[in-house]
Amino acid sequence: MSRERQDLLSRSALGVFRLNGQFLSVAEELARPAGLTAAWWQVLGAVLTEPLPVSGIARAMGITRQSVQRIADLLVERGLAEYAPNPAHRRAKLLTPTEDGRAAIAKIHPGHAALADRLADVLTDEGFAETVRVLERLSQALDQVSSPASAVTDL
Repeated sequence: MSRERQDLLSRSALGVFRLNGQFLSVAEELARPAGLTAAWWQVLGAVLTEPLPVSGIARAMGITRQSVQRIADLLVERGLAEYAPNPAHRRAKLLTPTEDGRAAIAKIHPGHAALADRLADVLTDEGFAETVRVLERLSQALDQVSSPASAVTDL
């Protein structure tokens, strides 16, 4: 690996770590008036379109199953989500939002939309879309190079 490539990797990682912190900070601000935390919003958001098992949420979010399980249990305890039977797996229940959970998420939408507009104003619509494509491409590339199959072929 050349020094330039190492520098690019380091700069990418540091940039993403900084972005993660910035997104978490903004998410906490947006979620607070709805009575949620950023983490609760992430988990509820993952199941808005379809119920998922905790392991599926963890995979989609790129975090540990145990972290999602703790949050899912808290959401259920507070009446923001519920567990439903999973026809594909008897023991792995599906998490689904309740009406209260959907209402909490709906309270976030105006602030979320305003932030999206402010970012688009700074980046331009085309620049914003390109930023998303680049971040998605980087994530896919990391999945590819960190998969067990690629580790064997790289030897």
